[in-house]
Amino acid sequence: MKALVHTAPYVMEYTDWEEPTPGPDDLLVQVKACAICGSDIKGYSGTTGRRQPPIIMGHEAAGVVAAVGENVEGFQVGDRVTFDSTVYCLKCKYCLTGHWNLCDNREVLGVSEGTYRRHGAMAEYMTVPHWISVRMPDNLSYAQAALVETTSIGVHAANRTPLQLNDTVVIVGAGGVGLVALQAIRLKGAGKIIVTDLSPSRLEMARELGADITIQADAPDMMDQLFEATGPRGADAALEAVGISQTVDTALEITRKGGSLTLIGNVAPRVDMGLQSIVSREIDIYGVCACNGEIPDCVDLIAAGRINVDPFISEYARLEDGQAVFDRLYKGVEGNIRTVFMFD
Repeated sequence: MKALVHTAPYVMEYTDWEEPTPGPDDLLVQVKACAICGSDIKGYSGTTGRRQPPIIMGHEAAGVVAAVGENVEGFQVGDRVTFDSTVYCLKCKYCLTGHWNLCDNREVLGVSEGTYRRHGAMAEYMTVPHWISVRMPDNLSYAQAALVETTSIGVHAANRTPLQLNDTVVIVGAGGVGLVALQAIRLKGAGKIIVTDLSPSRLEMARELGADITIQADAPDMMDQLFEATGPRGADAALEAVGISQTVDTALEITRKGGSLTLIGNVAPRVDMGLQSIVSREIDIYGVCACNGEIPDCVDLIAAGRINVDPFISEYARLEDGQAVFDRLYKGVEGNIRTVFMFD
């Protein structure tokens, strides 16, 4: 089969690769669409330690079942499927208590970080355990389904965030996950939603997807504008979807006393946080790790039009052009949310 293989820092080689063989509990999936996540773009630089070559990246994808393992029930050849990016074991304490995203034996599709190497979806075929897979309805396109994994993180963040009907919410960061969280938190009952970001095009997208107020993050009076939008108490809940100290500070500062702060972004491995502000104001802090069983719900939400992922698809590309695509995206493309590789 053909695959796009990360073989060295800044190198993506389109080459022949051995077609994977499904295990007894696996599906062999013929990939039809694979989105490029921001973590893939950072990973190809060789600086994150989570894409150690050689590795076939890609964890946001969809395709059609080409073969099923001998133990698999509920799937058959020809089924259109998408899947979680987290491979969990179903055997450890966390899996047995329903916390699959915290699995002791957790692996992630398209990731190689030293203790495991799990090839992903930037290839004609891949294997996935049947229990992380979901059949797609006919009205869900492969490109839309490739955004289900991104959607699941934003939905999981909304599920983690305590909310009462008509609460005021601030979302810091209008990337793909932040824009999903915007829609999910509205479905959960938020009254007023304020979004802040550096990108004018992403703020425009946030408004189109239902944000009541958007604020330019580099405005000199950004915090004044946020408090004007929320009222002097601040937001009942804030969701941070960037993952650096500056944006965490913003989210914490705008959260009212007794409110909640949900941390989604994880760009920086460590951030400084205002401990006294958290303790003295009794801020509840929630971490978000991937998703935890929300994939089927996200398939339904997108198929029903209740969460719109179409604006996230900035462009389509061919796998054979992968080197040029990654080079361009690494330099930065204003307004790009997701580039999707489409397969014939």
